[in-house]
Amino acid sequence: MLELPAWFEIGSLVVLTLVLIGDLLLVVKRPHVPSFRESTLWVVFYVALALIFALLMFLLGDAEHAGQFIAGWLTEYSLSIDNLFVFVIIMARFAVPKKMQQEVLMVGIILALIFRGIFILLGAQLIENFSWVFYIFGAWLVWTAIQQAFLHREESAEENEGRLIRMLRKRVRISDDYDGIKLRTTVDGTRMFTPIIIVFIAIGTTDLLFALDSIPAIFGITQSAFIVFTANVFALMGLRQLYFLLGGLLERLEYLKYGIAFILAFIGVKLVLHALHVNELPFLNGGEPVEWAPEISTWMSLGVIIASMAVATIASLVKARVDSQRRGATLLDEVPRFTEESRGSEH
Repeated sequence: MLELPAWFEIGSLVVLTLVLIGDLLLVVKRPHVPSFRESTLWVVFYVALALIFALLMFLLGDAEHAGQFIAGWLTEYSLSIDNLFVFVIIMARFAVPKKMQQEVLMVGIILALIFRGIFILLGAQLIENFSWVFYIFGAWLVWTAIQQAFLHREESAEENEGRLIRMLRKRVRISDDYDGIKLRTTVDGTRMFTPIIIVFIAIGTTDLLFALDSIPAIFGITQSAFIVFTANVFALMGLRQLYFLLGGLLERLEYLKYGIAFILAFIGVKLVLHALHVNELPFLNGGEPVEWAPEISTWMSLGVIIASMAVATIASLVKARVDSQRRGATLLDEVPRFTEESRGSEH
């Protein structure tokens, strides 16, 4: 695989930083609830930007670079949508006003970038010095996939947040009402925190949990720290607009978690197979690489990721439509019954 030019990597990081700063300034200067059209245009812009970036990687590097970026970006994008679903739950649970949600989401995205950046640096160092870490990453992803599919990770995350928030309320004075995006306010002459501090803590812990999943997942696709970081940045860019674009649609994507779980399990298996190929553990095959273990290519990974998300999304939308038709049929059945009962009571 050819190396990407240093000027391209440095230039890309500079441009991405400027785009993120511009997005942040837009939120600060013009806080509002974006319309459906505005959200759509922004999401399309960021997706197009990612595809242009992939094309540049193909032209300046090779197809393998481009394939790894697209596979990593789609994996991180799917996990970011899952992250977004938890953001929706947090916003609803703490009754965050609509006009404040853009700022809260931007804080969530910045925290996610910070946590993922830290884990990328740690992960890259671990991989470089300890090849056996692939076994741990693989096992962690398979366990996460099981949690995602069968153990209701959102509910357990809510329980943990609930304990943290109860503990916080006992030790810190928190007002009942928000004061814009301010962390502190004055109520009857007493300085205290606003409920936004609880929202930020809930979102921060959520970001931390998802970073623990997302970084091993993308390291299962590529070991290039540059591709890992840029794929994460592109996955998080436009997430704020996607929140307003999807709206209630997220609740209809019932099978999305199974698609994500399958992707995580697949990448987990891929990591274990890769670990066997670079095996150095003395108690396994005498510390020698396991030659018979199959290698899963980048393009196969890309195909599995796209197919999993497509099947999960289509199945969710079909089920939502069937459920809607059933509810409509049930209501139609109840109307004549109600009419007959009404007539009977008149007589």
